[in-house]
Amino acid sequence: MGRKVVRGTPRGTAPAARPSDPRLIALFLDMLAAERGAERNTLAAYGRDLTDFTAYLAGAGLSVAAAATEDLRAYLGELAKRGLRPATTARRLSAIRQLYRFLYAEGLRRDDPAAVLEGPKRVRALPKTLTLAEVDRLLRAAASFDPAAPSPARLRAARLACVVELLYATGLRVSELVALPASAARLDAPVIVVRGKGNKERLVPLNNAAKQAMAHYLALVAQARDARGGGRSSTRRPLPGKRGREGEWLFPSFGGSGHFTRQHFARELKALAAAAGLRPAQLSPHVLRHAFASHLLHNGADLRVVQTLLGHADISTTQIYTHVLEERLKSLVRDLHPLAEE
Repeated sequence: MGRKVVRGTPRGTAPAARPSDPRLIALFLDMLAAERGAERNTLAAYGRDLTDFTAYLAGAGLSVAAAATEDLRAYLGELAKRGLRPATTARRLSAIRQLYRFLYAEGLRRDDPAAVLEGPKRVRALPKTLTLAEVDRLLRAAASFDPAAPSPARLRAARLACVVELLYATGLRVSELVALPASAARLDAPVIVVRGKGNKERLVPLNNAAKQAMAHYLALVAQARDARGGGRSSTRRPLPGKRGREGEWLFPSFGGSGHFTRQHFARELKALAAAAGLRPAQLSPHVLRHAFASHLLHNGADLRVVQTLLGHADISTTQIYTHVLEERLKSLVRDLHPLAEE
């Protein structure tokens, strides 16, 4: 059964009272969540883009329900004046188009003013990545923590090393990685089950390095739990494997409720980059995901296989890595063609 939507009046008749802009956006986001399985981060991004759009309309004395095509073009012009990147403008236009398509389909608008709009030409930038040598330096730096350090420091270091190894070994989105349940820590299993965008599950294989990093992290977790007597009298966050709702995360936050956050991991990753002699500005969790995909393709993996491992719904998203394939083909011709050196 489909979601019930508060519909407007039939097309051809003027509505008695138009819903407010926040109400229209709320209905649209509700549809994205209920019918397309959009996750919280996606909904938040749509919400921010559309809030900026409605703020512009309000400043011009307009509303979502009353805006015409020329008003939308004026908004795009305003974005250009702000100096926004073409990709950002294209993303906001996509949100606006989807909003008006929804309002038209639900009878909340008698027309679709965004249907004829053209966005800026997008030049897809090559993804930032790391060389094999840079990844090796990063992983060695993550694994070289002081074994004589206090237990909490060793546990934090082991968690970071485990997360970095897993991220490079699997190519997971950082949001997928930090939200792994404690049940994912099955060292006898060759794969982990990941719940990605749209609540879709996929199987991702683990290599030996990732398994070893996880085993070391879990061993320190068990030691810390034993030292705390099972956590009965502690008010701190329980560790992985603890029964109950609070023990559901493989990487729980040590300082509060919930799991290790993307923002916290990004900060620790930049500090690790500095320790490894890399520029912190060049490194982010997504750069490791790019490195995973790029290195697989460089070593001969099929693009469709990489698409599956990354959890891309459309192969066009994976095709940002085709520059790797092109470079590999050039090197093959250069190295293997009999006339290459002539």
